[in-house]
Amino acid sequence: MRRAHGSVEAQGPGGGGGEIDPADQWVYNPNTGEYELRVSGSQGWQGGRRPGHAAPDARGPRTTTTGRNTPPRQRRDARPAEDPSSASSASSSSASPAGPAAPGRRAHRDRPLPGQRDRRAPHSRRKPKPRRSRKRKALMWTSGVLTMLLLTGCAVVGYMWWRLNANIDSTDVVGEDTGYEDGEPVNILFIGTDDRTGEGNTGYGNEGDSGRADTTVLMHFSAEREHATGLSIPRDLITDIPECEVRNSDGSTTVIPGSEDVRFNESLGVSGRDAGCTWRTVEHITGVEINHYIMADFNAVKDMSTAVGGVEVCVAEPIDDPKSHLQLDAGRHELQGEDALAFVRTRYSVGTGSDLSRIELQQQFLASLAREVTSVSLTRMWDLADAATKALTVDNAIGSVQELYDLSQDLGRVPMRDMAFLTVPVVDNTDGATVLVDESRAQPIFEMLQQDISMTDDGRPSGGGGGGGGRQEMAPPEEVRVDVYNGGEVIGAAQETVTWLQNEQGVPLSTNAGNAAQPQERTTLEYGPDQADQAARLRDMMGLPKRAMQEGTANAGDEPMVLILGNDFSAAGEPIGGPPRKPDDVDSITADDEDVCAS
Repeated sequence: MRRAHGSVEAQGPGGGGGEIDPADQWVYNPNTGEYELRVSGSQGWQGGRRPGHAAPDARGPRTTTTGRNTPPRQRRDARPAEDPSSASSASSSSASPAGPAAPGRRAHRDRPLPGQRDRRAPHSRRKPKPRRSRKRKALMWTSGVLTMLLLTGCAVVGYMWWRLNANIDSTDVVGEDTGYEDGEPVNILFIGTDDRTGEGNTGYGNEGDSGRADTTVLMHFSAEREHATGLSIPRDLITDIPECEVRNSDGSTTVIPGSEDVRFNESLGVSGRDAGCTWRTVEHITGVEINHYIMADFNAVKDMSTAVGGVEVCVAEPIDDPKSHLQLDAGRHELQGEDALAFVRTRYSVGTGSDLSRIELQQQFLASLAREVTSVSLTRMWDLADAATKALTVDNAIGSVQELYDLSQDLGRVPMRDMAFLTVPVVDNTDGATVLVDESRAQPIFEMLQQDISMTDDGRPSGGGGGGGGRQEMAPPEEVRVDVYNGGEVIGAAQETVTWLQNEQGVPLSTNAGNAAQPQERTTLEYGPDQADQAARLRDMMGLPKRAMQEGTANAGDEPMVLILGNDFSAAGEPIGGPPRKPDDVDSITADDEDVCAS
């Protein structure tokens, strides 16, 4: 008779040819901790392990994840088998339910034998975690590295930001409103001081001097950031310095009395004056309201020129200056460090040897530096920012890196071609060492700054009176023929104008034609196409606006032009009915002009 799963039926001694079922005879021996063979009816242990097998686990066959039976391990909490004496009776019965499969027979890899308790661990319902692919591992590794770099980068940037902020010195401008609103013009006062104290500022003579206003530039930026003007103020200009209030180190304030008819450079460093006093002096001279100031010492020129990799300059004649110790051959040079500082300090070996000649060098240097700064590489940006902030003192309103950055981003929109540099027109003083403001030529420039008018596009005609292409050629003054009528309310305007034209402008063919037939609000100039060159000359002399130009269709021949003065006429020589404009004889350069060569 066969047992399920093909096991041999157990028989007693001598039964069935004396065969025994080994599966029923393997019993756990508590003395040895192993399964041993015990012959049926015997009270003793036969010893030895089941042939070809380790001691079976009390839990039965163990199934691995591969479905194969592996040698079971003894459970720590397995119960010992019954006492041998009590187990003898059980051994003669049918197959032991706890015993393993017969020798040479393989247990089912998924189920226990019939009658056995299933001690296998239940299958988990949770899905096993999928193994990460190499691509995903690489992505996770890269993300981790990038995160670490980002955090490190943020720490570095944070340090750099802190360091730049720590570099900046700022002061309070007592009694002045700093800052500006969006859409307003901005006026920044740049002050270069000849301070001979502190690291990097010694060795240039006058050791210990606290510094005066050696180089001063009023920088005007238009409301729309379309144009800018840098107006240099000579340090030897004789002017009045207004009373000013300064902040002391303990927080208190002191009022510094004003001075009359003194050098402009005394507005800083003399009698305890600070940058706020220079601020008020420039406002007094120009009538322009200032928003911020930036002051730099010798180190600014040396370090910033080095940070950008050198600043290109040009000199028409060789320079050998005994004071600045600058030696240059004629031609182009790229200067940085001490050589750059010597260049902007040179005066005795260029031009007339005056401060005005030195200003020409400084304007060329500043224009070239501006070009270099706008094109500086990222690798040099840190050096430039570090050098600039170390050498700067600013007003409190822009006393941080963020505020300076925002200011530069705003004002940096002005194109280089529309950034002009010029000097306040002056005349020599009687002492031969100082200069005075030339009011007639300087006033239009001050008014242009006040009215936010560009120095690079000041409203002059781009063509003839008829609007033809190109700039209209102008006739010589002695060839201009014009009859002048008074159509306005100013008595004697026609005669005043004729006198001015003949005596000051060299126009002998001008005539007083009396009063106009009808009064008119605006001045007009009537002329024929063949008089376009005469009209251009007269417009340039008188500052006539474009709307005043009335070109006819027929040539005039020998007939003079007709000038009718309206109510917009104020005085001979004053621009008529139009905005102020820069005088012809006031030289200027633009920041994009690379062909400037100082002489």
